[in-house]
Amino acid sequence: MDEAAQRSRLLSGFAETIAQAKERAAQKTHETKIEAINFNFFYGSFQALRNINIRIPSNQVTAIIGPSGCGKSTFLRAINRMHDRTPGARGEGQLMLDGANIYGDLDPVKLRRRVGMVFQRPNPFVKSIYENVAYGLRIQGVRDKRTLDEKVEMALRRAALWDEVKDRLHKASGTALSGGQQQRLCIARAIAVEPEVILMDEPCSALDPIATMKIEDLIHELSDSFTIVIVTHNMQQAMRVSDMTAFMLMDRETRAGELIEFAATDEIFTNPKDRRTEDYVTGRFG
Repeated sequence: MDEAAQRSRLLSGFAETIAQAKERAAQKTHETKIEAINFNFFYGSFQALRNINIRIPSNQVTAIIGPSGCGKSTFLRAINRMHDRTPGARGEGQLMLDGANIYGDLDPVKLRRRVGMVFQRPNPFVKSIYENVAYGLRIQGVRDKRTLDEKVEMALRRAALWDEVKDRLHKASGTALSGGQQQRLCIARAIAVEPEVILMDEPCSALDPIATMKIEDLIHELSDSFTIVIVTHNMQQAMRVSDMTAFMLMDRETRAGELIEFAATDEIFTNPKDRRTEDYVTGRFG
């Protein structure tokens, strides 16, 4: 099979998953939630991101794909200013949440209440399941037991974990759960405080296929209530879960991460405008 035929076959092989993505996207029409305008990010003198321009829609799932080192996680973490304690780290340009500049107009503490984060590896606290979920609520000053009980149960239900843990909320530690359960517990902890945005940095990379499927199903359900941005190396996962996809690549000369293309997921995987995007999604590099 020649190269052109192989590429055509790879692209056509995405058809079934893409059809599902198009159906989801057709049911959603949303305003911009996060917008970057000529956004740059630096670690001291090193420029990690260069001139990022993107509009991420509300209540949809946006996947960020690209090779290792292209700035995907840097951009994700810039959205809730997780780099603030890194010496020399700074953002320049505009990165906005609902029109307010994250690096100018928004208080970092208030920002992180609106933007939750789920990491690559589950990081439950060495506390009971209940206290893991209630942690953020207590930080916000919620003390009423009935309110805590209701919000903990709601978060665990929305994270599709309630039925599995309801009989041991105060007995079992969050660290005693399986890997997939731990990740859903971390998602429950994030959504308990009712943020507007959930950032997910490769949330399934450490999980088995069954646990991955549960997390992906959960992402679909949560996107009705939250804006979700997910970094993933798994292109099939990006097709399965996302409405929009951003492809990033590191510039060989400057070593800075750049946004190459951003479009509806079906367009990125079946009709990309940039040859570099096509080469990446068809496996020619990366």
